[in-house]
Amino acid sequence: MALDQSFVGRTYPPTEPYEVGREKIREFAEAVGDANPAFTDTEAARALGHPDVIAPPTFVFAITFKAAGQVVADPQLGLDYSRVVHGDQKFAYNRPVRAGDRLTVTSTIETIRTMAGNDILDIRGEVRDQDGEHVVTAWTKLVARAAEEA
Repeated sequence: MALDQSFVGRTYPPTEPYEVGREKIREFAEAVGDANPAFTDTEAARALGHPDVIAPPTFVFAITFKAAGQVVADPQLGLDYSRVVHGDQKFAYNRPVRAGDRLTVTSTIETIRTMAGNDILDIRGEVRDQDGEHVVTAWTKLVARAAEEA
C-alpha cells in the first residue's frame, strides 16, 4: 500500500539534546579509519580555528537517523519498517560538529513517492546546537521494498 502523500511537509518535534563528547568523536574517527588529528587532538583542532576537536562529517548520521525514527514509528504514516532499507544519505554543513555541542534534530518528510511498488521516503533532519544555530542538514532516503507476491 502506497504511503499517504499528505504527510509530505510534516515536521516532527525536535529530539532531546545529544551532547557530543570528545571520546565519542575519537571512537567514531577510529571506527571509520580517519586519522585527521582535528578529530582527536584539541591543539590540532585549535590550530585550524576550532575551539575543540571536531567530528568527522558522517558523525551526525547516528543522531539524524535516530531522529528519523520518529517518522518511521508514526503509526499514521503506516510505514512497514521490516521492509525498509537505507537508500541514500547526504549532508550540508554550516560548520563542523564540535565536542561540547548539544545537538537537537528536527525531522521533516520532504517527499514520498512510489516506484515499482516500492515506497521511497525522503526525510530532512535539521541539526541545531544549544544556541539554536544551524549546524548541518542531513537528508535520509528510506526505501520500503514492495511486498512479495504470494
